[in-house]
Amino acid sequence: MTQTATALSTDAKTAIVEALNQSVAETAVATMLAQNFHWNVTGMGFGPLHDLFQKMYEDHFIAQDDLAERIKALDAHAEGTLAGMLARSKVKEHDGHATDKEMIKAMQIAQETLAATLVGAGAIAADHGDTLTEDLCIARGQTHEKFAWFLRAHLS
Repeated sequence: MTQTATALSTDAKTAIVEALNQSVAETAVATMLAQNFHWNVTGMGFGPLHDLFQKMYEDHFIAQDDLAERIKALDAHAEGTLAGMLARSKVKEHDGHATDKEMIKAMQIAQETLAATLVGAGAIAADHGDTLTEDLCIARGQTHEKFAWFLRAHLS
């Protein structure tokens, strides 16, 4: 049965919010990763990679807000500290000292990690009948899978 945010049980909200905060954390770290690579990419692929990394960080910045606002709609606290996000995230920072191919591979792994996290968050939401969160997670997961595909295509 489909539930609105206000109709969800406390246990359901707790599980969903935990999954969403994980998603926000990983999206935030991936945002900075993409911006770092955007600033530091060099070589023959500079132009298209500079543009792709910018497209990613701009997308991810908006996604952070969408995910955090869903947490707030569930009447919960959205993690808002960098330290908290870094501690929680499975996506890891990178110092930006890398070849273009290393940047692409790191960003590909980040996108695949995000897609998997969002699939998991969507499944938790679905288990509790929260179709609005599930839909958000599906849409975001599709975006990250598409970015991962773009990045894999650069490495082929």
